[in-house]
Amino acid sequence: MKKLFSTLFFVFLVAFGVLPSYSTPIDIEYENGVYHIRVTGGQRTMKKKVKVYASQDLMTNAEMHAKSKAELTVNAGFFDPKTGKTISYVATGRNTLEDPRFTDSLYSDFVLRRNLSKILNRTEFRIVDCNGKYKYEIVPHNSSVDFTCDIVEAVQGGPLIIPELRLEEEFFILKNGDEVVRESCSVLHKVPRTVVGIKGDELHFLIITDESPMDMYEVQELCKKYGFDRAMGLDGGSSTSMNYKKQYNVVSVKGDGAGRRLKSFIIVKP
Repeated sequence: MKKLFSTLFFVFLVAFGVLPSYSTPIDIEYENGVYHIRVTGGQRTMKKKVKVYASQDLMTNAEMHAKSKAELTVNAGFFDPKTGKTISYVATGRNTLEDPRFTDSLYSDFVLRRNLSKILNRTEFRIVDCNGKYKYEIVPHNSSVDFTCDIVEAVQGGPLIIPELRLEEEFFILKNGDEVVRESCSVLHKVPRTVVGIKGDELHFLIITDESPMDMYEVQELCKKYGFDRAMGLDGGSSTSMNYKKQYNVVSVKGDGAGRRLKSFIIVKP
């Protein structure tokens, strides 16, 4: 009886704001075909809630959402849909899980081989631990961390959007003079997009749906509107996916409606 009273008293304190609730604070707004997701909670969220996952076999965003029992799941890095191998670095639990240097398709094309260093240094999202203080980063993959810091979670995508687009530097476009002769990931065309941004200690996602497809220049203007400190693209087009609790199941309308089978994900735990 005493234990039951203590439990009820604790619930009462949480309910009336005397003690903090530890559910992950996630706000979602929808406007003109775009979901804007804001994840707050500071250090606790960074340390315990936001995780990166990669699947051994490809699976849909909804399947990963259910398997991981996440509160929020979004699609993340690039991959080769023919082989299921990664084209983006993925790290979780301080260990590299997926390494694109072992993906054969990056070596089968002469132009890709010539620009491999640019592809391997595309922008990535990180959670970094500096002597117990956590922070989000959006930086090129080869960017070093301070001596006292460790990369805990990371997933590569690209391109960098805020503070500046790096389409050529990350080999999303190839130019001959002023003419674009090669384009990757439809960066110059209007398609659905998944974007991750940082604003102070807040984590933001934009899920830009088929209702309002955008090119990367339009995405950059949208990120400026939201005041992001830094932002980057993740895999988009038919890969664009988001699940929140059992309330939202967002996929590109291309395909059978179940969503594309994917390689990596960013997850926010409840």
